[in-house]
Amino acid sequence: MTDHNPKLAKGPFDGLLVIDLTHVLNGPFGTQILADLGARVIKVEQPGHGDDTRLYGPFVNGESLYYSFTNRGKESIVLNLKDEADREIFFNMIKEADVLAENFRPGTMDKLGLSYDTLAKINPRLVYASSSGFGHTGPLANAPAYDTIIQAMSGIMMETGFVNGPATRVGTSLSDLCGGIYMFCGIASALYGRERTGQGTHVDVAMFDSTLAFLEHGLMNYVATGQSPERLGDRHPYMAPFDVFQTQDKHIAICCGNDALFAELCDALKIPELVSDERFSSNASRVKNQAELKAIIEQQLSQQNAAYWLDEIDKHRVPVAPLLGVAQAMELPQTKARNMLIDAGAVKVPGTPIKLSTYPDPTVRKGAPKLDENGTAIRQEFATAQKT
Repeated sequence: MTDHNPKLAKGPFDGLLVIDLTHVLNGPFGTQILADLGARVIKVEQPGHGDDTRLYGPFVNGESLYYSFTNRGKESIVLNLKDEADREIFFNMIKEADVLAENFRPGTMDKLGLSYDTLAKINPRLVYASSSGFGHTGPLANAPAYDTIIQAMSGIMMETGFVNGPATRVGTSLSDLCGGIYMFCGIASALYGRERTGQGTHVDVAMFDSTLAFLEHGLMNYVATGQSPERLGDRHPYMAPFDVFQTQDKHIAICCGNDALFAELCDALKIPELVSDERFSSNASRVKNQAELKAIIEQQLSQQNAAYWLDEIDKHRVPVAPLLGVAQAMELPQTKARNMLIDAGAVKVPGTPIKLSTYPDPTVRKGAPKLDENGTAIRQEFATAQKT
């Protein structure tokens, strides 16, 4: 269902009040998911310039896309949490809130007198979610962290890249985003638990833990051998052919996860004899001889251009794809069909990947708020709530 009116863009969290103290990328990404799914998210920003990302490029019409991408549909109020009058407004908000989300370094909220134990006394049903670099326990709990720090320490940077090349940062802020996703998962889980117990809880999420959970094959290799895996470039460690291959003009990705698909690929490439070749007759043998297999496949692919092979291989129902840039990916009909590039505040932002059959998935959503855009109204609302 698609609705072009952002005022009707409700979701399963409609009626949920989220007080959002998060900043930059990790935390705001998690609370953005809540906003996309219907929650009312009030972003509390520091006096001055607010969230640091308001100053980060790129800019469109003077507004930061960095900020817009993870804060659309939220409300903004500036509060000085060291000021008594502002703290009073904040505590009134907490009394009514379902969720508080923050991603300060551990100890910061305690110093402000805003720990989970303190706020749980005011509102025992509060789900208090913290996301930080290394979590609230362990010897690195107080260590400062950005995405690149976590990628470097988690092992994911060391396993990314080609065999003879340097360790490579994943091409997006993966650790920030993983932490935000797990923050959302923790909040949703705690809210479900609250329905049964009536009690809130403290959700403690670490970007480091979240990235470790995404290591997958690298961690499998360590568990099996006790060693770190070598960098593999674009190929799969346990399946072959499962890689990026050069055609006459461009690279394409081909993935064969079983013997049947390999047989179909050989048929498409007109090299059926490889199926019975003992070097390639099983997945294990293909992985062992993957370099030799790749050379043979690329020799065949070099005889035609990418467009020809994409069509020919697809006819055999073997997973195959062109290598696309971001611009090309955004212009795909599939991207449009899934509503993954939407309008929010007169700028293009990512749509939500979560599609729910009984809720709308609007093509237009409310944009990110100006700094303190809703401050006056929110102050009036929660000053009144205090009196009543």
